[in-house]
Amino acid sequence: MFDNLSGKLQNAFRNLRGLGKISESNVADSLRDVRMALLDADVNFKVVKDFIERVREKSLGQEVIAAVHPGQQIIKIIHDELVTLLGSENAGLNLKSSPAILMMVGLHGSGKTTSSGKLARLLQKQGRFPLLVAADVYRPAAMEQLATLGEKLGVPVFVMKGETDVLKIARGAREFATAQKCDTLIFDTAGRLQIDEPLVQELVRLRDLVQPDEILLVLDAATGQEAVNVATHFDSALKITGSILTKLDGDARGGAALSMKSVTQKPIKFMGVGEKLEDFEPFHPERMASRILGMGDVVSLVERAAEAVDEADVKKLEEKMRKGEFTLEDFLDQLRAMKKLGSLESIVGMLPGGSEMLKQTDMSKQEREFKRMEGMICSMTFEERRKPVILNASRRKRIAKGSGVTVAELNTLLNRFTQMQQMMRKMGKFQKMMGKMGGAMPGMLGR
Repeated sequence: MFDNLSGKLQNAFRNLRGLGKISESNVADSLRDVRMALLDADVNFKVVKDFIERVREKSLGQEVIAAVHPGQQIIKIIHDELVTLLGSENAGLNLKSSPAILMMVGLHGSGKTTSSGKLARLLQKQGRFPLLVAADVYRPAAMEQLATLGEKLGVPVFVMKGETDVLKIARGAREFATAQKCDTLIFDTAGRLQIDEPLVQELVRLRDLVQPDEILLVLDAATGQEAVNVATHFDSALKITGSILTKLDGDARGGAALSMKSVTQKPIKFMGVGEKLEDFEPFHPERMASRILGMGDVVSLVERAAEAVDEADVKKLEEKMRKGEFTLEDFLDQLRAMKKLGSLESIVGMLPGGSEMLKQTDMSKQEREFKRMEGMICSMTFEERRKPVILNASRRKRIAKGSGVTVAELNTLLNRFTQMQQMMRKMGKFQKMMGKMGGAMPGMLGR
């Protein structure tokens, strides 16, 4: 989402890194590019003006550290101000009531229903017992969608088909939650194509009845500055406690994310980064600022990997690799584990310098290559995956035909795999040798 902004900021930083000294004139020239990059990303112009002014004041008032280049000091100031602009730190949910109640509000099509399911999954992982409440009485498809999401998650869903009184649904949901021993209710409320008075009043009545711990505004990041206007209206009527930005994996310019906290003074609490239920993350301002500035987000990548990969499986695989027993079956497992981390583009984007790498490499081509590799291995029998040496010409022809590739492409995969196996065996032997030397070292040193 922030690729365009990140690229333009990187260009601005090249000029900053060239600064020999900090003065009012050269700081102003360098920050002009930063201002244009932010405005082009659809950031609210008042927010941009205040941001640039704060950076300028801090840059001119900064005492230059001898060991640090002046331009790098200004880049550090920009990073810190960007973190402040995004909200300083992650704002978690405030769930004190029993049961805790969350209201999901927003315009039609912003992703409320999907975000409700994703949030339920997150709370479920934290040990809570959520109940999804279908409180959108105008769109029958929303109830069906919520029921489908609940079934996938194993989370109960409260639906009163045919009922148009949201308050009756709310009362029924509370009784159902007590009976089912659910400790968190998530109300998926109705939306409109635009804000209107009947919608607002219905939400106000629901809020007054259920007294929610959190009122979360779900916003489509692609709506740009209009998202800020929507947030202002909802906050004025309902006093929202935070927001959820959806579709951050898309090609939106990012202005909504950068403007939201400053304009509404309410934190962004979560972000949707894909269509799958697991593509939902707490919003960390510092990590997001690092991503925008092309510094990567290794912490989030490690957290994602820890969730997707089983530690016992990793140790087992390590042992196999050390002994040179790594098979095509293991390789297939690794390809599938990597898919759980998300798209290759999102993974590379989290690495330092990843945004520059993405400009030079077509990750979609590499993704297709991984799928072809997976298809080839899946076309093999279990024995063939365990013992590739048995793959004679007729077997290779069958596998190639079954996976829609040429025999030459299959041979390339097998040759690469053989080279990888050989390298692993050498590493395993080297580790054993070093282990033996380590055991002999104390005696050799006369200790």
